[in-house]
Amino acid sequence: MSGIPHDTYEPKTGAEKWIHHRLPIVGLLYDTLMIPTPKNLNWWWIWGIVLAFCLALQIVTGIVLVMHYTPHVDLAFASIEHIMRDVNGGHMIRYLHMNGASLFFFAVYIHIFRGLFYGSYKAPREITWIVGMIIYLLMMATGFMGYVLPWGQMSFWGATVITGLFGAIPFIGESLQTFLLGGPAVDNATLNRFFSLHYLLPFVIAGLVVVHIWAFHHTGNNNPTGVDVRTGSKEEAKKDTLPFWPYFVIKDLFALGVVLVVFFAIVGFMPNYLGHPDNYLEANPLVTPAHIVPEWYFLPFYAILRAFTGDVWVVMFTSWITGGIIDAKFFGVLAMFGAIAVMALTPWLDTSSVRSGRFRPMFKWWYRLLIVDFIVLMWAGAMPAEPPYSTISLIGATYWFAYFLVILPLLGVIETPTKAPETIEDDFNDHYGKPAE
Repeated sequence: MSGIPHDTYEPKTGAEKWIHHRLPIVGLLYDTLMIPTPKNLNWWWIWGIVLAFCLALQIVTGIVLVMHYTPHVDLAFASIEHIMRDVNGGHMIRYLHMNGASLFFFAVYIHIFRGLFYGSYKAPREITWIVGMIIYLLMMATGFMGYVLPWGQMSFWGATVITGLFGAIPFIGESLQTFLLGGPAVDNATLNRFFSLHYLLPFVIAGLVVVHIWAFHHTGNNNPTGVDVRTGSKEEAKKDTLPFWPYFVIKDLFALGVVLVVFFAIVGFMPNYLGHPDNYLEANPLVTPAHIVPEWYFLPFYAILRAFTGDVWVVMFTSWITGGIIDAKFFGVLAMFGAIAVMALTPWLDTSSVRSGRFRPMFKWWYRLLIVDFIVLMWAGAMPAEPPYSTISLIGATYWFAYFLVILPLLGVIETPTKAPETIEDDFNDHYGKPAE
């Protein structure tokens, strides 16, 4: 951890010295496990290990599933049935992969909202935050492409709707859509493209996760107070920190065990609960489902996409000043991706000098409303695109953008924060009592 004095690896035996001078892998592992970690981390910091587990689970189960999957429009659905019925343990591997994606997104949303509350995006961790948001975007792309592979009704029509959004981009939209589809419509070329990218992107994500971990190891881990670890001397740093091993490793493993109890209960007893019934029907381009719904983790942004229709004044005004170049469809696409972009820009939109939301009384209320707004958008995204759901989606989308573009910048100017503890040690002692001398 840059700037924090701590014990470093010193090889003792001749073999250790020989290896260390040629490939310092043992030293790297030692420095990673023994990294000084703020000792006041609470249970909101356990989701990193859940995310690491999910990534490993998705890659391993995905590799096994690929051995039995056939990426062809005439055979894909049947190959999924073959996995479920004929492959030894195939149904469990598929259910682990399906529900593992949901656990992955559930954990990443908690991880993101924890960062938004405790200010983990503030200097010097801006790059860590940006890398994290890139990982999130790649997760969304991977999840969407994976949803297409079973080639059920919702897979086919979901791909048709989402790829159709790229056609709304002025001038290049039609060519871009054709490139994504591999032809004029969702067909075998589309399935092959999505299969290839769905297999590739998890390894790209794994590489970015290494960069993400490296980035926060360099800047140091944030903590609930937002107060930095003292760097004056090794003794002072040790008063604020504990080695990652064994203290936080054991804590994280315990939390992972609790999460996995719930996860395996869902996989074992209700594996299809989060799936859509129409996706258990083979894709039929001639039959459109009554209501096309993406997976639950896309619903908030799907609601924002559908919220901006042609009769919304901001859409009409934008279309008028751009001469019709930005119509309602393209405006919805911009809003959907813009909703993610404003999260990525949070380090520069938040003007407060206080890092942690724990010491920001006004911020807490607006932040809680943001969480409620996210849940409401998720619910609205699963509803038909008609009143009153369209109105609720529009209100939710408006607050989402207002929070990041208006409220956060203003709070930094008008809010009076409460006093934060001077050191991490003080915060730890306030919660757990001062240790005996």
